Amino acid sequence: MRLADRGRLTLAVLGIGCLTACGLPVDSEAEAGGTFTCLPAPDSAGAVVVDPLRSPSPELPVTVTSSDGAEVTVTDVSRIVAVNLNGSLAEIVFSLGLGDNVVGRDVSTTFAQAEQLPVVTQAHDLSAEGVLDLDPSLVLIDTSIGPPEVITQLRESGVPVVSFEESWSIEEIAPRIEAVAGALGVAEAGDRLVERTEAELTEALDRVRSDGPSPRIAFLYMRGTAGVYLMAGEGSGADSMIEAIGGVDAGSDIGIERFRPITSEALINAAPDVILMMSGGLESVGGIDGLVDVPGVAQTPAGRDRCVVDVEDGTLLSFGPRTGQIVLDLAARIERAE
Repeated sequence: MRLADRGRLTLAVLGIGCLTACGLPVDSEAEAGGTFTCLPAPDSAGAVVVDPLRSPSPELPVTVTSSDGAEVTVTDVSRIVAVNLNGSLAEIVFSLGLGDNVVGRDVSTTFAQAEQLPVVTQAHDLSAEGVLDLDPSLVLIDTSIGPPEVITQLRESGVPVVSFEESWSIEEIAPRIEAVAGALGVAEAGDRLVERTEAELTEALDRVRSDGPSPRIAFLYMRGTAGVYLMAGEGSGADSMIEAIGGVDAGSDIGIERFRPITSEALINAAPDVILMMSGGLESVGGIDGLVDVPGVAQTPAGRDRCVVDVEDGTLLSFGPRTGQIVLDLAARIERAE
């Protein structure tokens, strides 16, 4: 069964820059889903890693059509810069067994094998100087990264740049893997990675099914140092991750679409049993102690019970080959009381 047939984990891009301070409906009659306990990440979790295939032998040259319509011929994959907003491109390259060839990354690529590589992005922006200083033989990006003039500058310098469409849904995992593998000249390895990824995700989704009460979960995106306090809802992608582990997305349930600034009224009406966050976001507001000081949080079941699950930033929204494991880990952190 292909991943596209299991469309339960759609994750949309965190388009923070284009959000407006829209009002939130607060007339929902939220009902508690039961009693739940949020478990901490195990001490054995350590640094997140990817599981690479045996290193393939690229068959080059290959010519591919970039997402911007450019025909790009790839002749050398010995020095790869792989950057996009959610870190999935580098994750795929490493998973294909070519991690030793990667010389530059984005800020979201945080798994153990890549964390010492130079970062060449700031938010959505790519640094041409930072990339060229690494003497790359190939740059992989997607349409979440810009600005366009930097891409033009890199190509005019003679560096092949292959751009892909953004990938924020379960349906797009397999095509993304196949496209990246094709650009690297390792199509056969791409097929093997797709097969492994699909099998792991299918198993994970089957294992997390439950007949018990469904927790109401609110995904909060916070960057306290930047004054960013957002709640996710329908179409954000976080809603599908929550549904995949058997939860009810509390933001969607009160009518929020994508991401909206948090209000105390919205939080109280959403009445989440569990608050889901990125680890960096939770840290930026002072941990759970600081989170419950955010207006409205303490008045929710999750706030009263301090039921908060935080997931490492580079995994929660990645949509790469590790998605099945991310589903299992997230589900394991939320315990239904008897």
